[in-house]
Amino acid sequence: MTETLSIRIDAETKQRLDALARRSRRSKSFLAAEAITAYVQSEEWQLGEIQRGLSDLESGHDVGHDKVSEWMRSWGKRTEKKAPR
Repeated sequence: MTETLSIRIDAETKQRLDALARRSRRSKSFLAAEAITAYVQSEEWQLGEIQRGLSDLESGHDVGHDKVSEWMRSWGKRTEKKAPR
């Protein structure tokens, strides 16, 4: 089931969308829906990861700056250390 959504975009973006729709032989609605779906998925993931990180901090599960710095200084060396947890 689909629903209708009206949005306002600037003239340049609309022109680019028109051109892309012609070149891809897809409708502007299809391309816009695909773009919105990808954006929503990305934002949900990012905000979920931020929330998970904040929850880890609140529960005391953090890695100190010194441990992370030591790990990063070892990058690319034969003695590269595993990521601190």
